[in-house]
Parts: sequence; C-alpha cells; structure tokens
Amino acid sequence: MFCSTVSVHLNGIPFGNVVSYSDGPFENSTGVPYFYMSALDPTPKDLAIIPYASLTVSEAPLGTCGLRDVEDPTCAKITLSGQIHLLDKDAQALEFAALALFSKHPEMKDWPKDHNFNFFALKIQDIFLIDWYGGAQVLSVDDYLANIQHSSI
Repeated sequence: MFCSTVSVHLNGIPFGNVVSYSDGPFENSTGVPYFYMSALDPTPKDLAIIPYASLTVSEAPLGTCGLRDVEDPTCAKITLSGQIHLLDKDAQALEFAALALFSKHPEMKDWPKDHNFNFFALKIQDIFLIDWYGGAQVLSVDDYLANIQHSSI
C-alpha cells in the first residue's frame, strides 16, 4: 500500500512510501487506517509539517484480480485522503492502534525501540474508488464508515 505526502525533504514534491496499515483487529475492522512509523522515516517528518496524505490500496494483493493488470478498472482500488495524525495523547486510541497493527503485523512488536516508532491514524476526508469501467466514484466518508462490515481493508 502506498502513502503519499507532500514532501518536506523534497521541497514540496509529492512523495510516495510503502506502508503497512491496519483498520482494526480481524474481528473489529473500523475502516480507519492506523500506521506504525519510525521517526527516522521521511513520511512522519512530512506529516509533522503538512499533515495531509493519501493511502491507496488495491485489490490485487488479495489475488482476486486473476491475470488482470492492477490498473484494470475491474481490479478495484481505493484512495483514502485526509490528515494523518500522531496518536500520542489518547491512551484508548493508542491501545486500539497497537492491537490493530500488532494483530495483523506481529513482527512490528520486535522492531528496534531506538528507531522511535509511533502510532498514527488517518482522519479520512475524501474517498476515491475505482471498481468498474466508467470512471471513479467519490464516496462519502459517512457511507463508507457505516458500511464497514467487520472485514479488513
């Protein structure tokens, strides 16, 4: 999955970075992406100055696109855009983010402590979905969140 920011280290040029994410543990998906990123990574540095980002996820890694190209409109892809913020003051949000991420990415628990990893969440403001021919659909955030049926994004 790719997270794109406005790059501080590249003087405002867009920057895309591969990120792992989770929207909740397997039995409690929320639709809200959570991230675990190192202070050494350029993405959190960008977000500290300009908090806007986009997360793009494709259906292709699930294997359900068959031999179709990842860009084929029938191989669904969604872009969630908004502000990614550091979860540093809300103990309940931190606990949920840790559960969400470590349940799906257990190796994260063992990543080096001296790399200063922190939890982040995307406050979704816009949703762009392509899942068929005829162009993209813009989904409302309320409809998207209301239709999460305990399946992971």
